[in-house]
Amino acid sequence: MHFTNKYVSAQVIHSPTGTVASGASSQEKALRGSMESTRDVAAAAKIGKILGERLLLKEIPAVAVILDREQKYHGKVKAVIDSLREAGVKLL
Repeated sequence: MHFTNKYVSAQVIHSPTGTVASGASSQEKALRGSMESTRDVAAAAKIGKILGERLLLKEIPAVAVILDREQKYHGKVKAVIDSLREAGVKLL
């Protein structure tokens, strides 16, 4: 997960190959129109939901969440993770 002053983005990386399995960002043109703000907690929740749907379409039912040292489980981080759970993705 990466948060800037303008945007929210999240990616799922396949560890053995180091490739991006799926990702979602509030910078995507298709998403910007449907969001009031591209940087708040509501935007983070929407990104989590979209990422979860994309993972399920690619038949990836479970992911492991690894937070950076400075990321704590609250605010935008919590919104993304909770939205992934609500979309049906299991967290390891």
